[in-house]
Amino acid sequence: MENNKDYEDFISTVSHELRTPLTSIRGFSQTMLSSWDKLDEENKKKFIKIIEQQSQRLINLVENMLAVTKLNSKNIFVYNETDVKSLIEQTVTIVKSKYSSKNFSFTCPNNLPNIFVDKDKFQQIMTNLIENGAKYSTDDSDILICAHSKGDTVEITVSNKGIGIDPKDYEKIFTKFARIDNPLTRKVQGSGLGLYITKSLTEKMGGCISVKSEKIENSEYSNITFTLVMPVKNIEEQTRIKCSQ
Repeated sequence: MENNKDYEDFISTVSHELRTPLTSIRGFSQTMLSSWDKLDEENKKKFIKIIEQQSQRLINLVENMLAVTKLNSKNIFVYNETDVKSLIEQTVTIVKSKYSSKNFSFTCPNNLPNIFVDKDKFQQIMTNLIENGAKYSTDDSDILICAHSKGDTVEITVSNKGIGIDPKDYEKIFTKFARIDNPLTRKVQGSGLGLYITKSLTEKMGGCISVKSEKIENSEYSNITFTLVMPVKNIEEQTRIKCSQ
């Protein structure tokens, strides 16, 4: 953490975030143990499903907390040339299995240059962005992923239809534990750490990330687009990075 105050704030917020799923797991477990014979099958399944969902929420929160604590470590990156197209295709397949009701579309030219990144960290970035698009989109929204070459960079966009983000909140959503309050976010449980981790990893690997929300005409919704820009490194730059590891 940057300083003691940041560390204390982080621990305080994490403690609060952990308490909610733990309380739910304990409460529904105790109810089932004490009233098993009185519960019908429908309620038993309902309570077990809640315990499963809260357990997954707890796992995701712990994983994100561990990722945050490692962000300031100097030796967490292992750089290699990475094929953007195949990595995103793999990531879309993984995310799609969790959000089968959503439509995903990925467009990318075959001659897209490789980027020089930590492959696992870059996949984490793409997973966070694509999952974010799936979680906070309307039921009829397509999650559109597009990659193309732009000068000496590779630009990747992830777009979906959702409730708009006020421009004053563009930076806020990339901070720790930030969540924009609207009907879609209220339906989805989250730690508020995903985009903070995404931005931190992106910048540590020399890239940048931004978001833009554009109102759809005659609609209460907006098109929300995250844009990720990663530099394409030449051999000399790659060697310099390798030597510094």
